[in-house]
Amino acid sequence: MANLNPLQLTDWRRTIFELYAEIRKHNQTPAELRQKWIEFRSVKDNLFWYHPMTPLMPEQQALTNTAPFYEYDPSYCIWGRFNTDVEQYTLDTELAADGLFKYTRVAEIDFELHGTAQTLNMYWIDGYGGALYLPFADATSGQTTYGGGRYLYDAIKGADLGTRGDQILLDFNFAYNPSCAYNHLWSCPLPPAENRLAIPIEAGEQSFPTE
Repeated sequence: MANLNPLQLTDWRRTIFELYAEIRKHNQTPAELRQKWIEFRSVKDNLFWYHPMTPLMPEQQALTNTAPFYEYDPSYCIWGRFNTDVEQYTLDTELAADGLFKYTRVAEIDFELHGTAQTLNMYWIDGYGGALYLPFADATSGQTTYGGGRYLYDAIKGADLGTRGDQILLDFNFAYNPSCAYNHLWSCPLPPAENRLAIPIEAGEQSFPTE
């Protein structure tokens, strides 16, 4: 935290919030979402390679000039049903920098992917004013994607793809790595076992090269 520059961090977060606000404006058709995904990747690369608050070390930046992603696949873009008629319970994770991170299960998201019914839990981050939080792992975790899992929603940091009625957008092409996937100096809450899908999610960000 000694090198934290509040204005630079604010600029990073403002950029992310504005990016997702644009995605939510154009989340109605696969063509629109693919175009926003291209912009999403461009903004992400610009932040990671040129912003002073990047989690990448200089030697990591020298390995490549773009974060590795699967190609956009519209079959991984679906609307799930947001079901709040569930038992609520709170999980917690001890983070080195932030102390105890608590999040409460507030909903199940039921969806169909490639002809098979699936369910993920949606959580609410306790503290910081609260926000929706959807971490997940899948059969690609530790293979082609980060072993600790990925995020799809973290609204406290702006990552919010949008809702309509009792539905929530699950476009796994926008799945991204937590900061600890790049740098051991960061500590991140990782998906609980209950949010590990048995199927591969071959969409979104892949593992970042380490050498």
